[in-house]
Amino acid sequence: MDAIDTIRSNYTKELLSKGIREDGRGLMDTREITVKTGVIPNAEGSAQVDLGSTRVLAGIKIDMEEPLKDTPNQGSFAVSSELLPLANADYESGPPSPEAIELARVTDRGIRAAECIDLESLFVEEGKAWSVFLDIYVLNYDGNLFDAAELAAMAAIASARMPKYEDGKVIRASADKLKSKNTVASTTFAKIGSNILADPSGLEEAAADARITITTDGKVVVAVQKGMRGGWAPKEIYSLIDVSLDKYKGLRRKIEKQ
Repeated sequence: MDAIDTIRSNYTKELLSKGIREDGRGLMDTREITVKTGVIPNAEGSAQVDLGSTRVLAGIKIDMEEPLKDTPNQGSFAVSSELLPLANADYESGPPSPEAIELARVTDRGIRAAECIDLESLFVEEGKAWSVFLDIYVLNYDGNLFDAAELAAMAAIASARMPKYEDGKVIRASADKLKSKNTVASTTFAKIGSNILADPSGLEEAAADARITITTDGKVVVAVQKGMRGGWAPKEIYSLIDVSLDKYKGLRRKIEKQ
């Protein structure tokens, strides 16, 4: 951390010691969210999410492949992510960074654990099944990529259209929707000193001691990801689960409005 980052971190901590966030939000308030679907014309499904100044793009491509050997009657689902250099000065071109890998895994884990995509419906015939590839692109970073990515992924899934397979050929034009059995959303919290806050901004993440992302389907917790060195007490986690379940309702509405 350089001198400027240290000054910013200390400023954030000083404000929080007075119960104030740098953008004026309450501790459990989420920044404004906008969701747009159909933003990549050639994709089977796509969505852009703006969470405050954080911007994430998700695109879905569906191709015909041979099923995995351990699931011969199912299709497959895979997530990848890329932190584009234009999003933040610390991001570099090249192989996926640990941060990009973590973002993809956290997004994948929630969707897979809740069985959001009906993999059995992707089976076509012996030796052939559809594979769903979800790519996440971070266009601008200002904290909390996890929640933005999960929301973009679910909105892209909800808007996705299935290709057709006829006479041995893949036909992209289709009105059939990708079958989805569930919807998930995540809520990320940061701990800075003794303060816990939802939807941390970039400055707040830089000052944080601990981070936790809780993914739910509105009924149960389907995945949890802890980050940074700090810890969480059980009572803190139980309280944050309640907050996550409560916020899920509004996040799901953002997806359903598309």
